[in-house]
Order: sequence, then structure tokens, then C-alpha cells
Amino acid sequence: MPRHALPPSLGVGDRIGEGDCELVLDVLPPDLAEVAFEKMRKEVAWNVMYHRGGEVPRLVAVEGEVAADGSFPIYRHPADESPALGPFSPTVSLIREHVQQVLDHPVNHVLIQHYRSGADYISEHSDKTIDVVRGSKVVNVSLGAQRVMTLRMKRDGAPNAGQGGVPRPSQKIPLPHNSMFVLGLETNAKWLHAINHDKRPIQLKSPEEQFMDGERISLTFRHIGTFLPGDESRIYGQGAKGKTREDARPVVNGTEEVAKLLEAFGKENQQSEFDWDAVYGEGSDVLHFTLRDG
Repeated sequence: MPRHALPPSLGVGDRIGEGDCELVLDVLPPDLAEVAFEKMRKEVAWNVMYHRGGEVPRLVAVEGEVAADGSFPIYRHPADESPALGPFSPTVSLIREHVQQVLDHPVNHVLIQHYRSGADYISEHSDKTIDVVRGSKVVNVSLGAQRVMTLRMKRDGAPNAGQGGVPRPSQKIPLPHNSMFVLGLETNAKWLHAINHDKRPIQLKSPEEQFMDGERISLTFRHIGTFLPGDESRIYGQGAKGKTREDARPVVNGTEEVAKLLEAFGKENQQSEFDWDAVYGEGSDVLHFTLRDG
């Protein structure tokens, strides 16, 4: 008998993470689900993104709600420099409408990622919540090939892990075409999530995994409470030091401030009892994370 069981594979109706997550199937109507992948492939402004000087293993794009005065939401996470945000493209805008109906709260920002094959992946992490409106949820819509999201409890939340070969609790959630995974912020606080690489030959994969020749597009929608004006010179809102538009302050990219925010991101990745107010409450005016001297 094996020393420990394989992680359970969970789906609709199961308790996922801390119980504040859910998987929703057939989130888009059939006519939209059928054409959305190919339309987004053409409509979305795909970019290569870099982290610590290396190219991340997937294509990315950022879209959001651009106000009449040109201001827009900003979601900060540890990349050297995020792609420029563009307004919601036509197909993404339609998907957003259906997401908001299911969620029952607005989403004003989306990170779109194109996993070109099983070799593309995202390593385990917690979403960085300095800019995510507190009490909201993060939503991931999957189109194309089915990939598996893994959840693994943070090390400090599983004190017996590592003793006698006992692993940290983990879960697997297959994400089929036209599904929506809702990530609650309590689960985000206590568990790490990832899309691991899957380098099996495509002929060994299931029909769901072979769909769209193994390519997947994911759309991660968030309700963001931090904003930049059109010229990106100032920053304000929940995650900034100036909390209102009137109190907007100049963005900074100095080494000391960058290091401080990256340290905060590290704490959020590692601490199950992350103290949001103590770490993020003051705010940060950092925009980009390329460390510079001086």
C-alpha cells in the first residue's frame, strides 16, 4: 500500500481549498464558446512577458476597463514589466459579461494567457492581492484544451508535512473547455495554485486534453481597486499610498521601494496567516519591478 494517496481530483460540487472556491461548467453559451478561442487568437494583443530576465512559458495580454479620462486599473505582480493594458477586446468583453452574471460582482481587469502546448505552464503561487478589491473573488475562464490546476497547502499551514515523507495536502482540479474556476481569497491565502507542465505526447492525452491541438487560453478576471491615469505618471486607490484620485502620487520605480514590495509579495506566497493590513495597508507606489541602481 502506498505511503500516501494521490491528490484527489475535484470538480463541481466538491469542497475545493477552504470551501470558498467552485468550478462552473458551460459558463458561456454554446455559440460564444464555439468561436471564442479563434476570435481571441486574432483580437488579443499577445505579448512575451519576462520575469527575472527570463521569458515566461506562455503568451500574455492585459485588458481592462478604461475610463473616459483614460484612467485604468493596475494589477501588480512580480514580473519585470507587465504588458501595456488595452481596452477589453470584443470577444473578451462578451466573456466578461457572463462572468459578472455568475459572480454577482464587477470585474474590471483581465490577464489573458495562451498556453501553446503542454510545455507552457505557470509555477505555484498565491495571487498578489494588494490591488484586488477586498472581499472579491478571482475568476479563471478556460477555453481550449483541458489542463489541470493544482492546489497545495502552504508549508506553514501543514506543520506535519515532511515528517516521515508525508506531503502537504494538495488537490487537482481539471479545467475543461468552457469552464470557470472561482478562487476565493481565503483559499488564495492558505493554498498555492499552479498549472504544471504536461509534456506527454498529445496522442497519449484524453480527447478533452487534445482539444484545439492541446492549446489553452485562460482569462483571469479580477476586481481591481488601484488605478493609473492615462499617462501612467501617478497611482491611486486601494494598493497605493494615495487612496483617492485627488490624493494620487507619482509612481516610483526606485530599488528600495521595489525591494520592499517584492518582499511583501514573498510573504503573501509563504504565510497562511498573511496580515494584509500590516503588509499592504500603507500602500505602495511602485509600478514596474525591473530593479535599477540608484
